[in-house]
Parts: sequence; structure tokens; C-alpha cells
Amino acid sequence: MKLYFHPLSTYSQKVVMGFHEKQASFTPEIVSLQDPASRAAYLAVNPLGKLPTLVLDDGYSLPESSIILEWLDTHVSTGNRLIPDDKDLARRTRFHDRLADLYVNNPCATLFFDSLKPEAQRNPTAVKAAHETLDTMFGLLDKAFAKNTWALGEIFSMADVAIAPTLGYLRMVKPFTEHKNLVSYAGRLFERPSYQKVAADAAPYLAAMKG
Repeated sequence: MKLYFHPLSTYSQKVVMGFHEKQASFTPEIVSLQDPASRAAYLAVNPLGKLPTLVLDDGYSLPESSIILEWLDTHVSTGNRLIPDDKDLARRTRFHDRLADLYVNNPCATLFFDSLKPEAQRNPTAVKAAHETLDTMFGLLDKAFAKNTWALGEIFSMADVAIAPTLGYLRMVKPFTEHKNLVSYAGRLFERPSYQKVAADAAPYLAAMKG
């Protein structure tokens, strides 16, 4: 199976972390949406142009990071379970996955990409809303991790995979150092080999962007 992704993309990192947690292999296909030729080729795979997309050996395509991880957890028996068998725990996993994507990752992306724009093209209204959403989430997460090791308590899951890449970027665009429980949780995530691998893969691209 072939994974179309980019090492800087948080949603791509989320899926690649999942592959590492499952001890599963894939054929990598790095997509640069800023490169016209790469983008055009990728649009033939996913017309919406959103990363990542997993193409199975039979040619069937799976877009959307959470759907890819659901498939992976269902079809690959090795490594760590990403979604528990228990229906209530599975529902909680999906809920926390949605929180991570919609209310942590998306506002983080707003801050990150707005900071790269020329001053005249920036959107202060969107940036303000992103800060407010993240401030709310930081408070909620800090409270939760006063007693929880992972999003589901003592069970590592897709919910933790979903938020790890974004917390990595938030250290640059909106540090959460005042939230000590969240800092401790992030530290546990950053120590996982699956996160360390995606962070190492992203490092050269980050350096090039800054340089």
C-alpha cells in the first residue's frame, strides 16, 4: 500500500505515527502541494488535494487521517491497538480524535500559516478566534491530564496519535508552558518512538522553511 503524504503535514504525521505504532509498513509517496507538477499528479489521486491518502494494493483509496487509522487498526493485527474493542471506549477515542483535529490542530494551522503571510494578507479575526479556541482547549486538556496519563486514562489510543503532531508545532506558534499537566502529557507523547520518527522526518523541511 502507498501513502501519499508530506512530512510537515500534521495530518500526515498523525497517520505515519499510527503506522509506526502498528508496526506496519507502507510505500511512501511524498507530495508537495506547492509544486505544480506534484500537486497536479496528486489531484489525480485525491481531487480535493488534501493530505494524506492511503492507496491500497487493490487500488482502493482511503482519504482522511482518522479513516486511514480506522482501516489500519482493523486490518493490521501487529503493534498497539489504536481504537479499543470496547464500544464506549471506542466512542471516546473518536470523540477525542475529533477534538484534537477540529479544536487543536485546525486553530494551530491558522496561526502557523497566517504567520507566513505578508502583513497585508493576514487575517487578525481568524487569528484571534484561533487563540481563543486554543486557550479554551489548553485549559480543558490541562484539567484532564491532572489525572489521566493518556486521553483515555491509562490506554494509549488514536486520540493521542491525533494530538501529538499538533502539540509539537504549538511549541513554536503558541507555547502552553503555563499548563503543567499538558506539558507533562506532551512530554510523554514526544518520548514515544513513533513521534520521534515523524519529528526527525520533518526536521529537514522545517530547517529549510526557516532558512
